[in-house]
Amino acid sequence: MKKTHIIGILVIAVAIIVIISTAGDASAYVTFKEAKEMYDHGNKNKIHVVGTLKKAENGDILGIQTSPDMLSFKFTMLDENNFEQEVFHPNPMPTDFLRSEQVVVVGSYENGKFIADKILLKCPSKYQEEGVNV
Repeated sequence: MKKTHIIGILVIAVAIIVIISTAGDASAYVTFKEAKEMYDHGNKNKIHVVGTLKKAENGDILGIQTSPDMLSFKFTMLDENNFEQEVFHPNPMPTDFLRSEQVVVVGSYENGKFIADKILLKCPSKYQEEGVNV
């Protein structure tokens, strides 16, 4: 075999290894119930749960508790099935968190509680048209 063939095979092998290793980190969106079941069955990987913040009828957000030093906080989130779960985030509250339309938490259950390592927000667009008359 030529050196170029061997190098080509090695490059392909490395590419396959990288693809397989990153595919293991990929995660689909699940509900809190599914996330809890995954945890109970030994899955300790990071899980993505999509939902909304719990709100009162007047639109006020309910269930947010910040730590005294403002370096962490807890909040109540409703998943796609309207299952209510308290989520702990060990970092300060993200900017525009209270204005978000949808929230994705990335984390896992620990001792029966959902710990979010990362929070992704879908905020209302600044560029959304408001009642354009034609």
